[in-house]
Amino acid sequence: MSPIPTPPTGWRAAAERAVVRGRRIDRFLPGFLLDSPVSRVGYWYGSAVGWTWGALLSTGRIEKREGLWVFRGMPEWAFGRGGVCVGGCYLTGDTTVTDRVLRHEAVHARQWRRYGFLMPLLYAVAGRDPLRNRFEIEAGLEDGNYVPRGTR
Repeated sequence: MSPIPTPPTGWRAAAERAVVRGRRIDRFLPGFLLDSPVSRVGYWYGSAVGWTWGALLSTGRIEKREGLWVFRGMPEWAFGRGGVCVGGCYLTGDTTVTDRVLRHEAVHARQWRRYGFLMPLLYAVAGRDPLRNRFEIEAGLEDGNYVPRGTR
């Protein structure tokens, strides 16, 4: 596992702005799409995609932990950073899956349940920088190994 980088100066303020901006976007989303039967279908679809992707590409152990299906031994090209949450599935490589990382990924699974089919689009709009991506910030930057412990 690579060392956790030291975040740049001013990252906290940028993170707070990203969360506020994301919540502003949420106000424009129709209520029937959020935490609803519609979003649940999107979560189930995401989980089905995650299960299929994981079952086809995983060469490691598959287990259920912290409410997530964890697929290990995925090829590095199949996920970004340390892993990816798709619906209720966490797809990762050969690194150790800690309880902290699973706590972070469980928040992403809850986000999938809230946003359903909108989740991939909203995540893409939030951007690849985890220090400015409201979904990563809400899931916990420390638990996600984006910032060192104790940098709150």
